[in-house]
Amino acid sequence: MASADPEIEIVSDANSKYQQNGNSNPSHVAEAIVVDVYSACVYGDLQKLRGFVEKEGHSLSKPDDNGYYALQWAALSNYADVAQYIVEHGGNVNAADYTQQTALHWAAVRGSIAVTDVLLMSGAWIEAADVNGYRIIELTKKEATLSNYLYSCWSLHQSAHVAAQYGQTAFLNHIVAKHGADFDAPDNDGRTPLHWAAYKGCTDTVRLLLFWNASQGRQDKEGCTPLHWAAIRGNAEACNVLVLAGTKQELTVRDKSGFTPTQLAADRGHRQAAFVLSNATRVNGIFCGVGLLNGRLAKIGYAPILVAFAITLIVLFINSVLTAPNFTKVTAVVGLWGWTGVSLAFASLLMFYRCSSKDPGYIKPRTQGASRDEGVDDALMSIDPYNSPIWTGNWSQLCPTCKIIRPLRSKHCPACKHCVEQFDHHCPWISNCVGKKNRWDFFVFLCLGSLTSFLGAVVTIYRMWTVSPVKPSSQRWFHHMLIVHPGAVAFVVMDSILLAGTLALTIAQASQIARNITTNEVANSGRYSYLRGPEGRFRNPYNHGCKKNCTDFLIQGYSNDDEIAWPSLQNAPR
Repeated sequence: MASADPEIEIVSDANSKYQQNGNSNPSHVAEAIVVDVYSACVYGDLQKLRGFVEKEGHSLSKPDDNGYYALQWAALSNYADVAQYIVEHGGNVNAADYTQQTALHWAAVRGSIAVTDVLLMSGAWIEAADVNGYRIIELTKKEATLSNYLYSCWSLHQSAHVAAQYGQTAFLNHIVAKHGADFDAPDNDGRTPLHWAAYKGCTDTVRLLLFWNASQGRQDKEGCTPLHWAAIRGNAEACNVLVLAGTKQELTVRDKSGFTPTQLAADRGHRQAAFVLSNATRVNGIFCGVGLLNGRLAKIGYAPILVAFAITLIVLFINSVLTAPNFTKVTAVVGLWGWTGVSLAFASLLMFYRCSSKDPGYIKPRTQGASRDEGVDDALMSIDPYNSPIWTGNWSQLCPTCKIIRPLRSKHCPACKHCVEQFDHHCPWISNCVGKKNRWDFFVFLCLGSLTSFLGAVVTIYRMWTVSPVKPSSQRWFHHMLIVHPGAVAFVVMDSILLAGTLALTIAQASQIARNITTNEVANSGRYSYLRGPEGRFRNPYNHGCKKNCTDFLIQGYSNDDEIAWPSLQNAPR
C-alpha cells in the first residue's frame, strides 16, 4: 500500500531527543539536555521554557533547524500547560512545517487529548491537511488510533511501529464527538480513515468508525474498499467486524485488478481471513446451489432435525422396547423406569421449545433520532460512551451493527442479528442463542436430555440382555439381536449418539456455570482484556466461587454482572 507518509521524520527527531538522556521523565533530565525552547517543549520543562522566553527573549513563533515549531514538540509530548504557554506567548497554532503538518497533526500521532483541547480552543484548524491530504482524523486513525501504539512513525512509502501499545482510540472519539472532526474524509489516494484502520488491523478503530456509520463501500483510486485492505493484510478480526456490520455487496466488489476481498486473502495465503470471508460469502448465499442451501440452513438451524430425531427415538423406544411383542412382558420395575424415561423425554421436548423460542437476552437496537438536512442520522454522534452507566472503557462494547453500547459480556450474534446479553453461544440445535435469559432453560434441557437418554439406554440394554436365549458374550448374541430385535438395536445406537452429545454439553455447561464464565469467554479468553489480570494472565472477575456461582444461577437463572469479584473493572475508565 503505497503512500507518502512523512511523519517518520517527526517521530525520529523526537525520539532522538528523548533518548539523549535515556529517560523521558522531565524530573530526571540532565541540565545539559534542555538547551533551547524546543528541547524544553520535548521534556515539558515549563520553568526553563519561561526562562528562555521571558529572560533571554527566545521566540516561540520560529521553527528549529529542521523546520519544526516548539508547539509541535509540546503537542507530540502531550504537555498541555506548555502548549497553553506557547499559544499565549506568540506561538501560532496553525503554523505548518515543510510537510504542511501543524501541531494538531503531531498531537494526533501521539493521541495527545489534553493538548488537542488547548489547540482547538485556540483556533486550530481540525480539517487541515498535509501534503498527502491526510487530515487530523486520518493521522489519528492510521497509526495512533488504529494501531494503538505509544507513538507511530511514517516513512515516504511505508509505516513502521516503533513502540508498545498505547490505546489512542479515545483520542479519535474525543475529536469527533467533541470537536466534530470529519471521520470519513478521503486522502489524496481516496482512502478514508476506515481504509487505514482495516489495513492496519486495529479492530477497535474499525468498530468505532462503523459505529459512526463510516462508509464501507467507498473505493479508493485502486478500487479497493476497506474490506479489500483488511484482506490484503490478513486482518481476520477486522474482516469479521466489517462483514458483520456490512452487506453482501462489499464481499462481491472487485478492485481494478478484478479481485474480490476473498480472492485477495486466499491469493496472499491469509487462511484465517480467507476462511472468514468465504464463510460470509456462503452464508449470504452468493454462490448458487450448495452455497444458497447453506445460507438458508444457517438461518433455520438444526432444530427440526433434532426434534425429528427425538420423536423417532421415543417411537422406537415405545414400540421396539417397552411394548415389542418379541420381548417378554415388562416387569413393574422395568415398566416404571421405562415410562419415566418417556415422560422425561416429553419434558425435554417442552424445555427444548422454551429455550429455542425464548428471548435469550436481546438488547434492543438504538432508536434512530432526528436527521440532518441531508438525511444523515445525527443521533449517533450524540452518544458519549463515557456517560453511559455500562461503559467500562472497552471499545468492543460498541456494536457497529446495532449502534448501541452493550454490556461488557454481550456479543452480537450474526445468525440472530441481535446483541445478546451475557452471550454464551449460538446453538444451531435449538436455532437460537443461549444467553442471560434462557441459559437456565438450556441447561435444564441438557440435563433432562442426558437423563432421558441414559434411562432409555439402560432399560433397552437390560431388556436385550435378559430375554435373549443366547449368551450375551458370544457373537451369536449380536447376530440374534440384529435379526430378532432390529428396532431395539437401532434405538441403542441412536440413543448412544444423543447421550454422548448431551452429556458432553451438560458437563461443559456445568463446569462453566460453576466458574461463572460463558462458552464464548472460554473460547475467546485471549481477546477480552477484562479476562486478564495486571500481569496478562487469565483472571475471571465474575467468579465468586463455586457455591455462590451455582446458587445465583439456580435461583436467578443468571449472575449479576454488577457484582464483580475483582477491582479491575470497578476502576476501569468511564
